[in-house]
Amino acid sequence: MIDGNTQSRVIEDVRTAARALPPGSRLPSVRELMARHRASPVTVQRALAQLAGEGLVVPRPGRGTFVAERSEPAVDAGLPRAPDLDWQEIALADRPPLPAASLDQLLAVGPPGAIALTGGYLAPELQPLAALGSALGRAARRPETWGRLAVEGLEPLRAWFAREAGGHLRGHDVVICSGGQAALSTTFRALSAPGEPVLVESPTYLGAIAALRAAGLRPVPVPTDEHGVRPELLAGAFALTGARVFYCQPLHANPTGATLSEDRREAVLEVVAAAGAFLIEDDWARDLRIDGEAPAPLAADDPDGHVVYVRSLTKSAAPGLRVAAVSARGAAGARLKDARIIDDFFVSGPLQHATLELVSAPAWRRHLRGLRVELRVRRDALVAALGEHLPSWELANVPAGGLHVWVRLPDGTDDVALTARAAAAGVLVSPGRPWFAAEPPAPHLRLTFAGAPANELAEGVRRLAGVAG
Repeated sequence: MIDGNTQSRVIEDVRTAARALPPGSRLPSVRELMARHRASPVTVQRALAQLAGEGLVVPRPGRGTFVAERSEPAVDAGLPRAPDLDWQEIALADRPPLPAASLDQLLAVGPPGAIALTGGYLAPELQPLAALGSALGRAARRPETWGRLAVEGLEPLRAWFAREAGGHLRGHDVVICSGGQAALSTTFRALSAPGEPVLVESPTYLGAIAALRAAGLRPVPVPTDEHGVRPELLAGAFALTGARVFYCQPLHANPTGATLSEDRREAVLEVVAAAGAFLIEDDWARDLRIDGEAPAPLAADDPDGHVVYVRSLTKSAAPGLRVAAVSARGAAGARLKDARIIDDFFVSGPLQHATLELVSAPAWRRHLRGLRVELRVRRDALVAALGEHLPSWELANVPAGGLHVWVRLPDGTDDVALTARAAAAGVLVSPGRPWFAAEPPAPHLRLTFAGAPANELAEGVRRLAGVAG
C-alpha cells in the first residue's frame, strides 16, 4: 500500500512537470525522483512506464526521460480535448454499414444467470477440452508446426476432409479455412460477382445472408418444408433469376433442422446441373447426428463438380477451433485457392496441426459418441418442455441432429418483441425474422438445445411461457 502511494506521488510530480514544460524538455532523473519521494528504483521505473504508456513522457535509455510531443492542444484544465470523430459520418456516408447486427446479437454472451436457448456452439461441458489441450500440446512441440504452410493447408488434414466427404473429392481439391463463416465468405466471393443473385433456402443461416450482402450479392429465397428445399421451386428460381449459385444445408439445416429427403436429393442435383450452376453444400452438422445414420453428403453423388463442399469442425469441437475446409474441383477450386491467398495467406499452422492431432486420435470418436448421447437428452428435454408449457407453438419436425429446433409462433406474434421480453425474464432466444432473406411468412423462434443442461432448458421454456402472452 505504501509503494502504491509513493508511485502515485511520483506519477503526479512528473505529470505536473511534463504539462508545464515544452515537448523535448528533460524531466527529473530517476535518482532525483528517488531522493525526492524516498522511493525505490522499481517504484520510479513503474511510474515512468505508466506515464510513457499514456504518451506523456518518452524514456531514452542512458539519456533520461523527456516530455513527449503533444498531438493535441491542451485546454484550460490541462487535459487533451475529447476526440472529434464526427468527420467519419461524412467519409462513410456512401458506404452502407455491413449487415452484421443479427450475427452480433447471436454471438453476444448473455448476462450471468440467463438461460441460453440461443447460440451456435456446444456448452463448455460438451466440448472435448482435454483432448484439444493434449492435441495442441503435442502439435506445439514439433518445430514444423510453426513454419510456413501451403496456401491450401496441411496436406494430411486436407486428405482427412476429403475422405470424410467421400465420392470424387481428393485432398488436392480441399482448401483449409479459418472456420465455416470464413469458408462461406470466401466461396461466395470466389464464385459470384457483386450484384449477382445467389439462391438460398428460406429460411437459412443468417451468417450466410450477411456474408452474401457484405459481398454485394443478392440472396434470393427459395421456400423449404420439413423435407428440405422444394426442387420445383428451385428450378423456377434458377429460370427467373439466371442465378449460377445455390447455397444449401442438406443436413439438419440451420435454423429449421430439416434434412433433404432421399427422394429430393437427385432432383436437386439435376436442377442444379441443368442450370449450369454450383451448389454450395454447407455440411456444418455432419458430426452432430442424433438419430440413426446421416445420409452421405451431396458432394459424394456429384461426378461433374457442381457441388462445392464446406465442412467445419468448430460446431462439434469448440468455438476456438476455427478450422474448416472448402472443396471444389476444376476452375472453381483454383478460384477458391486464389481467394484464400488474398484473404490471409493460410490458416495458423499450430491450429491446423492441432486439428489433425485431434481428429486422428481415438479420443475424437469417443467424444462424438458421447456428444450424440448428450445432445439426444437435451433435444428431448427441450421438445418435451415445449409440449408441456407451450402446446400452441408448432414444431414442424423434431430434428434428427444439429443443435436447434424451429418453432412457429401463433399468428400475430411479434417474434422480436417476444425475444426482448424473454431476455428480461432471463432466457435468451433467437427471433425468426433475421433467418429470412425476404419477408418472413410467419413468426418463428429458433431455440438451441446445446447451450444448457436439460434441467435449465426446461426452466428456460417455463420462463418463456410466462412472457409469451
